[in-house]
Amino acid sequence: MTSPGSQHLGVKSGQRPGAFLYQPFSKAWKLAGSREGLVTMAEFSQKQRKQHGGEGLGSVVDFLLANARLVLGVGGAAVLGIATLAVKRLIDRATNPRDEDDTKGDSWKELSLLRATSHPKPQPSPAAFSQPKSPVSPSPSAPVGPTPTHSQTTPKLSSVAPLCLTFQEKLLAFERNHVIVPEAHVTLVKQLAGDIGLELQAYLRSKFSELPFGVLVPSGPLYEGLQAGTAEHVRLLVPLELEPGLWSLVPGMDTVAREPRCWAVRRTQLEFHPRGCSPWDRFLVGGYLSPRVLLELLRKALSASVNWPAIGSLLGCLIWPNVASDELLLKVHHECLEFTLAVLMVVPGASTDDRLLLAWPLEGLASNLWLQDLYPVETARLRALDDQDAGTRRRLLLLLCGVCRGHPVLVRLGWSHLTQVILRLGEEEVAWTEEALGERFLQALEFLVGSLEQASLPCHFNPSVNLLGSFREEEIDDIGYVLYSGLQVPESLF
Repeated sequence: MTSPGSQHLGVKSGQRPGAFLYQPFSKAWKLAGSREGLVTMAEFSQKQRKQHGGEGLGSVVDFLLANARLVLGVGGAAVLGIATLAVKRLIDRATNPRDEDDTKGDSWKELSLLRATSHPKPQPSPAAFSQPKSPVSPSPSAPVGPTPTHSQTTPKLSSVAPLCLTFQEKLLAFERNHVIVPEAHVTLVKQLAGDIGLELQAYLRSKFSELPFGVLVPSGPLYEGLQAGTAEHVRLLVPLELEPGLWSLVPGMDTVAREPRCWAVRRTQLEFHPRGCSPWDRFLVGGYLSPRVLLELLRKALSASVNWPAIGSLLGCLIWPNVASDELLLKVHHECLEFTLAVLMVVPGASTDDRLLLAWPLEGLASNLWLQDLYPVETARLRALDDQDAGTRRRLLLLLCGVCRGHPVLVRLGWSHLTQVILRLGEEEVAWTEEALGERFLQALEFLVGSLEQASLPCHFNPSVNLLGSFREEEIDDIGYVLYSGLQVPESLF
């Protein structure tokens, strides 16, 4: 049953009243939408919905336009749509940068709609005045004038291309930057080592007054000008003054240990000078002066008895013993540098060529033997060879030490290994001038590779000692590979 109001409006039976109202306005809206402005508006609205993925703002606009058809009619809906589109476009431009593709496609249609209605510019917030302004970039749709020709040219290089250096020049640059120790550091380390030696000597004479220790002498490559990189290691020799005629030396090969590097110090004249006549008799083991017992005595004194904090404060540095090492080591920390001081008890004048015997922590049967130190004779020999022809053997030794100390694999090659290489090559009749330094460097690498292939590097002054005898096969392979690769590209070692 239909009501009179429905019949007056022309509503058919069973038809919803709202549907009749919607149909004329829908037809009118479609008719109005065929106009150019409304078509453009519909296309722009559809494109914005695609760009923003159906966000809330596009949904609100569609809702407003749909209801405006019912309330305002076709004309009012068109005006409201244009106004809403203009505001929405301004908001989008203020929040999102314009896309270049959109500008090319619909810039003229959208601008014709937006120019029809003028809107005031949004006022910036007070916080915007406190931030620096960014330079205004030109609009993509704005015409750009012709660019001068000189602005499109290739920009000038900011720096000059580096020159190609020869291997000799690179080697000398490495020497300047990584090998030479600053003179100020050398002076400071020598001063600290000398002062620590004086303090330790005063302690030994007061603590062990019955033991005739000699004058403590700092030494090492730093004092011979053979320290590479940093002044990080100094030796402090503690001489033992043995009574002449009561002690004799026995080569290590004549002992049970059969160790060619070592010597035994045997007590003699026991029938005329029985045990107890010498203050060193308390350190005898089996009739031989034991370096192991002496090391234990001095280790306890250095770690427990010496007041290193007081000595360090007096000298302006920090000093502490390295109890984790088998050697007698003192760590010295100054505000400018750090170095290690190795305390070595020695028996001086052990043979005619003044070789030193060191109390070294050896293992096994050799624990009661004294290690022969060839450092004094090796450095003396290098100096004599250089003095003959004004050569560069010691400079080459410094370069090799500088390369090895900074490499994680070559660091296993110590000062003694590299010295043997230079002593072997140094006696050959070749040029040892500065101009030939690069050639001698490569020759030393070749000699080392050949020695590693044979796993043999005899000591120059004691050929029965193989300095590579303590290396494992894996270590020899690793060092040999790095050196062989360095022969192909020597600069990779720097």
